[in-house]
Amino acid sequence: MKVIGITGGVGAGKTQILEYLNNKYGATICQADAVGKKLQKKGTECYDAIVEHFGTEILDEKEELDREKLAAIVFPNPEELAVLNRIVHPAVKEEIRHMIKKEERKNTNLMIVESALLIEDHYEEICDEMWYVYVEDEIRKKRLIYARGYDAKKVDDIIAAQLPKDMFMKHCDRVIDNSDAFEETQMQLDQIIGDLD
Repeated sequence: MKVIGITGGVGAGKTQILEYLNNKYGATICQADAVGKKLQKKGTECYDAIVEHFGTEILDEKEELDREKLAAIVFPNPEELAVLNRIVHPAVKEEIRHMIKKEERKNTNLMIVESALLIEDHYEEICDEMWYVYVEDEIRKKRLIYARGYDAKKVDDIIAAQLPKDMFMKHCDRVIDNSDAFEETQMQLDQIIGDLD
């Protein structure tokens, strides 16, 4: 089984790429964000640690984490973001290790692990290859403003909190340019998958 890590900045179009790899190649998709959300549900160790550090004002009326309130604290503040990441990310990586073992037992051919923090969290330890989805900043900004309704300041804050392009380039085995029409991206993906065999 090949385990591929996919990363890239917010608004790079990773979700569309994951759907394509799943539909065309039957890849098992694992999104670190979704794993993280599951591990932060009320009653989990991560949840308890987050509430202990950030206080009960980050909870909603059901006492679940209010992601908007938490984001408003951590995105403008690198120290607080680092605290949150230290709580959540080791647990996420451990869970993904278990998921990879399960897929190996099922004789899965291709598993894709998508995470914004693939590089920072050293996913090269558990992935055969790491792929970087690249999109020019201006295109990413437009996508986030139009598709997700973010305002320009929020977009700038999120982009500023992520690694610069050259760091992605340095640590990833392949680069997928998703700046143009998706058909072009599909051609790149088909070529890469062909090279994997």
